[in-house]
Amino acid sequence: MSAERMIGGREPIPVDVVAGETYWWCYCGRSKSQPFCDGSHEDTGFEPMEWKARRTQTIQFCTCKRTANPPICDDSHLKL
Repeated sequence: MSAERMIGGREPIPVDVVAGETYWWCYCGRSKSQPFCDGSHEDTGFEPMEWKARRTQTIQFCTCKRTANPPICDDSHLKL
């Protein structure tokens, strides 16, 4: 069963990431743990996106799921 991506939020969420750590970004928009996956994508046809931090820093993760540069916010939420 396939579904449409939902809007998980209308603003990016800043996250302090650690170099070398892997993060699983919610691609479907259904996760209650935005911006990360909580398994809510099951039976939607979507899978979370694996993203590995290259360096320790704060990243603005997209929650609207419309970014052209997933999982990083590109201000696409401003067009919703």
